[in-house]
Amino acid sequence: MTSDLGPWEPMAPSEVTDLLRTIDRPWWIAGGWALDLHLGRQTRPHDDTDVLVLRADQLAMQEALVGWDLHAADPPGSLRPWRPGEILPAAVHDVWCRRTPASPWSLQVMIDDAEGGTWTYRRDARIRRPVAELDGGACQGDPRVLSPEIQLLQKSKTPRPKDEADLRVMKHVLDPDQRAWLVRSLTLTSPGHPWLGQL
Repeated sequence: MTSDLGPWEPMAPSEVTDLLRTIDRPWWIAGGWALDLHLGRQTRPHDDTDVLVLRADQLAMQEALVGWDLHAADPPGSLRPWRPGEILPAAVHDVWCRRTPASPWSLQVMIDDAEGGTWTYRRDARIRRPVAELDGGACQGDPRVLSPEIQLLQKSKTPRPKDEADLRVMKHVLDPDQRAWLVRSLTLTSPGHPWLGQL
């Protein structure tokens, strides 16, 4: 994939796991790959590879990627270098990562907020969840995969065709608790959301 900000050659989830294995703070494979890992099979092509980290742990992620070319989306839609040791402003939620300035982008780090062991949805602070429940369970030998209902909520704001495809596949495999949480969250944040009729 090529964006206005340069070409992408996304890492495979297994490569991400190997790269970040030494981090002693929580992180999760996110985005479309999180859903496919939950299913145990790839359902569509992926233009990028996303990893979620909590804001308090951003420097642990930066340290794990030392030597890489890291750029914060600050403001969104543009990129600027993420300086070593810099704590990113609260408005920054995405970091694009490539091995060198001449390399394609290969990883996107998403930064979410949490306090006192409770994660907060970036688009609506009324939606909260214990950090321990962000984990989607062991998938293909690695537990660091974002729970599917949380990932679907992230995709729900302005669904693209690939997000609609993800919902069509995932709605059949969500367990009752996951489905109920997603319905409650969508009802709170987006009453009348078209996905509610499908869930």
